[in-house]
Amino acid sequence: MGGGVPLPEGFGGTLDGDERVLASVPVAGGGHLVVTTLGLWPPTGPDEDARRVGWHLVSKATWDGRALTVIEADEVGSDGDAVVIADRPPQRFPLPEPEQVPELVHARVTRSVLHSQRDAEGNLVVHRRVPGRDGVQMQIRRTTS
Repeated sequence: MGGGVPLPEGFGGTLDGDERVLASVPVAGGGHLVVTTLGLWPPTGPDEDARRVGWHLVSKATWDGRALTVIEADEVGSDGDAVVIADRPPQRFPLPEPEQVPELVHARVTRSVLHSQRDAEGNLVVHRRVPGRDGVQMQIRRTTS
């Protein structure tokens, strides 16, 4: 389950049976950012449950040399065979010792995207692999007016 990289002490999540830990680094201010084969586990507060953000729900991740900023999407509906998603506000994770985490996150997010384009209404249509599942999911990120 750990894949050679140990989980940080106090990790409150439960990994899936085939989920492997790729990296774990401390976040300034507390907690750890845990990168696995299935997604990203952000640090949680004392009253929050640990949760994984699947790679197919990371809309964008950027590294500025000090912090990793992640934009997570929520599935908010459907449109035919497509899942409609909406972005959450960006989360910033200052990483004093980032190790390979920015590169791993970038690679995993990029690998999840097979194809993207704008439709006639200006919405972004993305075909993505969903970690741990066969096939491809079509996502529609609606434009906001």
